Amino acid sequence: MSGQQELVNVTFDELKIGQTASLTRTLSKQDIQLFAVLSGDLNPTHLDEAYAEDSVFRGVVGHGVWTGALISALLGTALPGPGTIFLNQNLDFKQPVRPGETIRVTVSVKEKRAEKHVVVLGCLCTNALGETVATGTATVVAPVEKIRRVRPELPDVHLHFHDRFRDLIDTCEKLPPARTAIVHPVSATVLQAVMEAVRENLIDPVLIGPAGRIRMAAEEAGVDIGGYTLISTEHSHAAAEKAVSMASAGEVAALMKGNLPTDELLSVVVQTSSGLRTQRRISHAYAIDVPGYHKLLMITDAAVNIAPNMDDKADICRNAIELWRVITNGAAQPKVAILAATEKVKSTIQATVDAACLCKMADRKQIPNAILDGPLAFDLAISQQAAQDKGLTSKVAGDADILVAPDIHSANMVAKQLTFLGHAAAAGLVLGVRAPIILTSRADSQRTRLMSCALAVRMVEAKRRGHGK
Repeated sequence: MSGQQELVNVTFDELKIGQTASLTRTLSKQDIQLFAVLSGDLNPTHLDEAYAEDSVFRGVVGHGVWTGALISALLGTALPGPGTIFLNQNLDFKQPVRPGETIRVTVSVKEKRAEKHVVVLGCLCTNALGETVATGTATVVAPVEKIRRVRPELPDVHLHFHDRFRDLIDTCEKLPPARTAIVHPVSATVLQAVMEAVRENLIDPVLIGPAGRIRMAAEEAGVDIGGYTLISTEHSHAAAEKAVSMASAGEVAALMKGNLPTDELLSVVVQTSSGLRTQRRISHAYAIDVPGYHKLLMITDAAVNIAPNMDDKADICRNAIELWRVITNGAAQPKVAILAATEKVKSTIQATVDAACLCKMADRKQIPNAILDGPLAFDLAISQQAAQDKGLTSKVAGDADILVAPDIHSANMVAKQLTFLGHAAAAGLVLGVRAPIILTSRADSQRTRLMSCALAVRMVEAKRRGHGK
């Protein structure tokens, strides 16, 4: 059946008693998972291997009605085929179907009722050993007119189960919460996110801003802030100055942006007198969980440096590499792709020249603890197939951990495309400062906000242990 390019029905008049049709399908683990998604049947017998091992079946089995769905497919596409109306189905399930088993489904015409063109068909489902797994009958209204249709193409379905953000949040479970200055938290959304991070034991908040507005926001959010430090300031800029001052004095270990523009907060941070500057340039990195990518991906710099030069990019790389190594416990060297519009070095395209120089700097250990390659176009950085098609030999291409964009525009667009079109989740952190800064967006999900806090907690712990800048 799967090879047919055209769907053709068998009309009521053409149907003969004893006429049969069959299809064969192998049950995969993904079939079980997809069926659970579509039906909402999350019975652990089908999905939890540890539970299923102790069940009567001694292992995971498919949903019984999966075989019923195969019968429906056969009736709707072959016998009688297009135009069939399903009225009734009776099935007896004789034994379970396990992942990897191949099932043959056969339907045969048992009875025809001319009055309403009703047809009763026998249904038999057997495994590769010839054992019956299900048997029964189906009653349908058969089509009376001949129908031919080109078999439609169905979309590819990709299942994304692994929550890399949740995994990283869970790694903070044994770490102390980071005392965090929440700068100007005058909305219910921000305070709800703060309280969720508190419940996850990620942060110990210090609320800084106009006290009256913060309390009104807390009332709107339905949260109790009575047990937390609240420092009243006249306005958002004063809140930023107070938070930075506290971070410089070591009274808080991290900062979180509330309801003020990013540049208003960072304008205070970048001042030499702030005490938060390091020898490195300040930069921003997104940690992104992309459903279609095989691991966590980092993109930098999408929020701070508008048009970085080569020296700026070197620090942007160092900052991102440090964060990557912190969240992976330095398990290995990250693969860093220096992005440009082409993989060829061209003197007329400065981004490609910068990329080549950064790679040489990495060779000379000026950018340590990572494998750099570039220039690489975006497709080459994340697709092994693209690298093979272009005959590119690279340790980074198709397997990048970190993407370093040529400017803020390209980085921001790549990050936003992945989040809004690719359904990715992006958690952000400002780096190159003595206290990490959590940047959140109004569009961020609760999960993303928690991940941003978890990144900060990991950075704070690394600095406490004497790692990082």
